[in-house]
Amino acid sequence: MTSKIYVAGAGGMLGEAIHKIFKDSYILKCSDIDKNETWIDYLDFREFDLYKKDVEIFNPDYLFHIGAYTDLEYCELHEDDTYMTNSISVENAVNLSNSLNIPLIYISTAGIFDGSKDHYDDWDTPNPICTYARSKHIGEVHVQNYSKTHLILRAGWMMGGGPKKDKKFIQKIMQQIKDGATDLFIVNDKMGTPTYTHDFANNMKILIENEEWGTYNLVCDGLTDRLSVAKHLIKLLNLESKVKVNVVNSDYWKKQYFAPRPKCERLINKKLNLKGMNKMRGWQECLDEYIKNYYSDYLPRP
Repeated sequence: MTSKIYVAGAGGMLGEAIHKIFKDSYILKCSDIDKNETWIDYLDFREFDLYKKDVEIFNPDYLFHIGAYTDLEYCELHEDDTYMTNSISVENAVNLSNSLNIPLIYISTAGIFDGSKDHYDDWDTPNPICTYARSKHIGEVHVQNYSKTHLILRAGWMMGGGPKKDKKFIQKIMQQIKDGATDLFIVNDKMGTPTYTHDFANNMKILIENEEWGTYNLVCDGLTDRLSVAKHLIKLLNLESKVKVNVVNSDYWKKQYFAPRPKCERLINKKLNLKGMNKMRGWQECLDEYIKNYYSDYLPRP
C-alpha cells in the first residue's frame, strides 16, 4: 500500500520541490494559506482545530510541517505573529503527529547559530540572534524534546522555485537584472552555504525511507559567501561585461535589512557524511541547474 504524506505549508519554494520529488512514490495532500498551485488546498495551520481535523481525515503516514515566516524584517516587526506561525504551530504539529503515532518532519535553518564560528556541524550549540532565528530554534527544541519520531533538517541559503516562489538572494539578483540593473551591490561580510530545494527534498526522501530519524544539517557542498555566489551567477549569465559587481559591507543595506543576521551561516553535513548518506551536490552545480531549469530566458543564446 502506498504511504501518504500530509505537507503543511506547501506553498513556498521547498513545497514545490517536495511535491516534485515525492509525488510519484507517495500519496500527497498539500495545504497552505497561499493556494498558488492546483495541488494545494487552502489551510491555515495556525488554526489548530482545522489543522488537526484536516490531517486526521487524511490519516497520513508522515506529517511534513514545512511552512514558516522567513522574512527576517517582517519577523522583527511582528513578533507575536512570528511565534504563532513558527513556534506555537510547531508545538501543535508535534501533538498531532504524536497522537497519530507518525513521524514529524520539521525544517530548521542555519540562522539559529550566532555566526561566531567559521562553520557549524550538526552538534554545535545554537544561539539565535534575531526573532526569526529564535522562533525557528524554539520549534526545533520542542520537536527534539517532545516528538516521538522526528526528522529535523537544517537548510542554508535556500534557492529554488524560480521567479514565482523564490524570494531569496538568487531571485533578488535576477529581478534586478531583469529590471535592467548594470550595477549590483553585494556584501562581502556574509558567509553561508546555498541549499538547492530539489537536492534537499531528494536527500530528505532518502533519510525518511531509511528511517534515519534525528537532527541533520542539509546543505549543498561547499563553504562560500554572498559575493562569490553573485559573481558565479553573473558569470553563468555571461553578463560580466554588462553588469558590475560592487563590493560593499552589510552597513550599505542596514536600512532595508535591519534585522540582525549572523556573519557566518556556513553548515557542514557532518552527520550525513559519517553515515555515508550525503547526496547533496556542490552549490555551483546546483545553481547552474537551477538557473537553467527556471531562468532559461536569462541565459545567453548559443
